[in-house]
Amino acid sequence: MKAIVVTDEAAGTAGMKLVERSEPAAAGNDVLVEVHASGFTPGELSWPSTWTDRLDRDRTPSIPGHEVAGVVASLGYGTAGLSVGQRVFGLTDWTRDGTLAEYAVVEARNLAPLPGDVDFTVGASLPISGLTAWQGLFVHGRLEVGQSVLVHGAAGGVGSMVTQLAREAGAYVVGTGRKADREAARDFGANEFVDLENDALEEVGSVDLVFDVFGGDIGSRSAGLVRAGGMLVTIAGPPEVRPADGLAIDFVVEADRTQLGEIVQRVRDGRVRTNIGTVASLDDAVAAFNPTQRKKGKTIIRVRP
Repeated sequence: MKAIVVTDEAAGTAGMKLVERSEPAAAGNDVLVEVHASGFTPGELSWPSTWTDRLDRDRTPSIPGHEVAGVVASLGYGTAGLSVGQRVFGLTDWTRDGTLAEYAVVEARNLAPLPGDVDFTVGASLPISGLTAWQGLFVHGRLEVGQSVLVHGAAGGVGSMVTQLAREAGAYVVGTGRKADREAARDFGANEFVDLENDALEEVGSVDLVFDVFGGDIGSRSAGLVRAGGMLVTIAGPPEVRPADGLAIDFVVEADRTQLGEIVQRVRDGRVRTNIGTVASLDDAVAAFNPTQRKKGKTIIRVRP
């Protein structure tokens, strides 16, 4: 099968290449997925899990990409809940070979059924952004109707999903980003927009929940905007500054079949839409992973036509 592999952490994207690999086999509780579309995170070559397994052993050459949409090709021994030929999508294990390949092995529990009226490219765009938004808002942030949410990067892959889910849940959303992102953030549902390059963040006032994707100075200043009893939720690592009278939590997104089902149903209903910017082929995946200029929206690799 064709696959994108990385072999040298120091080389980064320069060490990425398209190769021929043997088709993997599904072990117990695994599913072999015929990959139709794959999503990736640009920073994943800096993750230790890209290079080593759970026991800290070198696992290169490894295949990046952890979002998948495709068809079940075979089931490992004892695997239940899915069937051969079924359309699925999901989030794969960080420490196993990923989805920038024609086939990928995924734990069955990490996959959810993909309805027939949802395109594979859409399915592959949902797991990381959708689950991150869902878990940050509802699992960790415990968002309630009528609360206010400050969403950083509101026009980005994660931020646009946070904005939409928060608005659908009855929250008042203040989005942030670059000046050029204002229209997109408002289009995704932000009630207000703060241009982080020209506007004063502190003029937002107090909010119930901050969803931070930046960290650093923006994350630290945002802690001061959390009202008493509020929450700062971040995916940018442990916060350097915590709210004076609130809580702060950093988290790493986890696979969840039930949550994926909730998210994809909202896509089908038209309540939530994806933020896909570029669709490239597997042959062009190396260039897509390392673009020469800033890209808007999420890049999806279409593995099969």
